[in-house]
Amino acid sequence: MKKNQDISIISLIRCILFTMIFLLNSSNCVFAEIKTFVTEYTYQASDFDSKASSRTVALETIKRLLLEKLGTYLISETEVKNFQFSKDQITSYSAGIVSADILEEKWDGKSYWLKAKVAADPKEVEEALKKLAEDKSKLKELEEMKDKADELTKENNRLRKMLEEAAKGKTQTVQEKAKIVKAYNETITGLSAANWFENGYKAYISGQYDEALNAFTKAIEINPKEARVYSNRGLSNSKLGQEQPAINDYTKAIELDPKISVVYSNRGVSYNNLGNFQKAIDDYNKAIELNPKYAEAFVNRGNSYSNLNKEQQAIKDYSKAIELNPQYSKAYYNKGVSYGKLGDFKQAVEEYNKAIELNPKYIEAYVNRGNSYSKLNDEKMAIVDLNKAIELNPQLASAYYNRGNSYDTLGNFQQAIDDYKKSIELNPQNIDAYYNRGNAFSKSSKYQEAIEDYNKVIEAYPQDANAYVNRGFSYHQLHNEPKAIEDMKTAAKLGNKVSQEMLTSNGISWQE
Repeated sequence: MKKNQDISIISLIRCILFTMIFLLNSSNCVFAEIKTFVTEYTYQASDFDSKASSRTVALETIKRLLLEKLGTYLISETEVKNFQFSKDQITSYSAGIVSADILEEKWDGKSYWLKAKVAADPKEVEEALKKLAEDKSKLKELEEMKDKADELTKENNRLRKMLEEAAKGKTQTVQEKAKIVKAYNETITGLSAANWFENGYKAYISGQYDEALNAFTKAIEINPKEARVYSNRGLSNSKLGQEQPAINDYTKAIELDPKISVVYSNRGVSYNNLGNFQKAIDDYNKAIELNPKYAEAFVNRGNSYSNLNKEQQAIKDYSKAIELNPQYSKAYYNKGVSYGKLGDFKQAVEEYNKAIELNPKYIEAYVNRGNSYSKLNDEKMAIVDLNKAIELNPQLASAYYNRGNSYDTLGNFQQAIDDYKKSIELNPQNIDAYYNRGNAFSKSSKYQEAIEDYNKVIEAYPQDANAYVNRGFSYHQLHNEPKAIEDMKTAAKLGNKVSQEMLTSNGISWQE
């Protein structure tokens, strides 16, 4: 007895040790590898520098030093080297992804000392860079952002030297010196605005749109003459559902620089979201005129044509976008939607196939391809696609609803009821789900449950004659004839021919 107990204790210890080893090994997979770079920098202030101007220059310099260190690491130690980016490009693009955190700072009236770090997961930066690589306009903007800061820094250094020479007694008039001081202060202002722009950009990339909006607003307050800042504040406003303020920002950006095609396209998106499809098309036309190879503008214009039910024109634009960028999964998806609206579900399936081939996690494409299969009376294939959509997003109410419809068509009413129930839990506002579940309950002879769902439909849509007919049928099946006749009369008054004929054939008057 004792021997067996000892064996049990030894086994228990082994089990605990194995579990601890497993957890320790697993932790290496769970926790991200964070790479940290720390550096210090001291800016020696001149007589014409303030604490604020000294900090601005010091901050810009230390950020660049840290980003260069990160760029060197990424290009030598990660898969980023396969992106065909130069070190300078990676430094530029990283400025829109990672932040430099100030650890310590000191000002003694003569110099500004900073200690800062950049801490980032190389894999996350790699993924962000890969995503950025798909958006040429963003890449260009980040390069311009770095070029602008470099230009301002170089000009700041040049002017600083001129002022130092003037302080040593070099021949310069008071007016010339004042002019140089003004230009010097303008570079400080520009660098400060650029810093706020970078902060806004990083916040936007990470989905913190309120924070991005505030940063871009601060940049505009400092320097109200930068078109790209208004453009990016417009994007932030649009993400927050504030389309008219977004349009105002895009319009200001266009006023400052009428040659930026992406701003017209973005303003078109906002007009489209407000339902002003013709104005949206006008803006997309301008964007395409400025950049005939702007695939996204063609897709956006196609969307507006589709919203105007001009599906053939929409398809033409989507096809042009695909010609320009054969890897554009969204263009195939939208083209499928247009074919579906035209009733060509077979061609719609072909387009969704291509979208999914390019993006195997394209949830909406699975949902819409499933719907197209359903329209082609292939409910089993529809269910396969909707299963995949639910696997990718278990909170997608529309997938459960559509799968419920397919199960209902196949006569699997209980599975349909379960799917409608889940759809309603996720989206209680989908009255169609109540209606269809009511029908499935009725087909399953669960008439009281059907009545409760039809009640919900009638509460939301008291003019829906079919809901009264169906509820009336359920009352009839429960032998509640007064309620059944009352519902049939209501349906008849609403113009339902079936209820009118049934009541008339039974000698029941419904016209009062």
